Amino acid sequence: MKSIHIIAPSGASLDSKSPLAGIDWLGRQGIAIHNADCVHRAYERFAGSDDERLAELNHLSKLESQTVVMVMRGGYGLHRLLPGIEWDAITKAIQNGLQVCGHSDFTVFQLGLLAKTGAITLAGPMLNYDFGRLGDNGAPVVPDEFMWKHFQEAIQNRKLECQVSIPQSFLGKAIENSPTGLLWGGNLTVLAGLVGTPYLPSTKQTQGGILFLEDVNEHPYRIERMLMQLLDAGILSDQAAILLGGFSAYRLYDNDKGYSLERAIEAIRKRLPEAIPILTGLPFGHQANKLTLPIGAKASLHFNSNGFELKAQW
Repeated sequence: MKSIHIIAPSGASLDSKSPLAGIDWLGRQGIAIHNADCVHRAYERFAGSDDERLAELNHLSKLESQTVVMVMRGGYGLHRLLPGIEWDAITKAIQNGLQVCGHSDFTVFQLGLLAKTGAITLAGPMLNYDFGRLGDNGAPVVPDEFMWKHFQEAIQNRKLECQVSIPQSFLGKAIENSPTGLLWGGNLTVLAGLVGTPYLPSTKQTQGGILFLEDVNEHPYRIERMLMQLLDAGILSDQAAILLGGFSAYRLYDNDKGYSLERAIEAIRKRLPEAIPILTGLPFGHQANKLTLPIGAKASLHFNSNGFELKAQW
């Protein structure tokens, strides 16, 4: 990986130091950064006007083959751009070697592309948090080794292999399975907001799939409500397995009275067929130690009560 092309399709940077710290760290790894000026753009809460951000996205189709594209940050804003995205042209570039990586609000683009063309993108690190995160003292935090290792493996070898040794207590000792299917998903709030639109992959595409989900700043009752929406829409019951990543940065309240994220997940499990497991502990989300996951690739999963293993080659 000799260079990275940065794009800012969603929210403006919350501070001026994070993107510059990320660019500096990547530069010290011998990686040239292109389109760095986008990190300074700001229009209202967005990283540029709608026209600027849409033009930047559509310009992906004109980049050289083998280019690695990384999103600056999430936030909100990509949903505004969906009708004007040149899906087929960007897909052609991906087929010629372009790799595009991001998560959070970028889930909108990734699922839209999967729905429209079936092209594979990478749910993985972004510039500001993963490479330019600042500590409490304002100094840059060294990027997570696990994240960096798996990002390089995805970019250089187009490969995912991860073992999660977290007990899945709801599974009996004898329950063990190894499904294969389309790996897809992303941010739960974003995905739930696409239900009923042409930007969510169809049941035909995702049936028998491996769905992964994460979120941030969402109370467990909101997470439960969105999972219920996916359940009632028939999406969860169509999957071979559901993998839950990080659900972070929320707080419980006195009136929760014992209600928790675990109780929310339990409520969903009770309504799903036993053959469809909801596995927890996937290292992905708004957290430092994250995998790079190929949205749209065929993946294999092996799980039992001791944990699970996820693999893909694309």
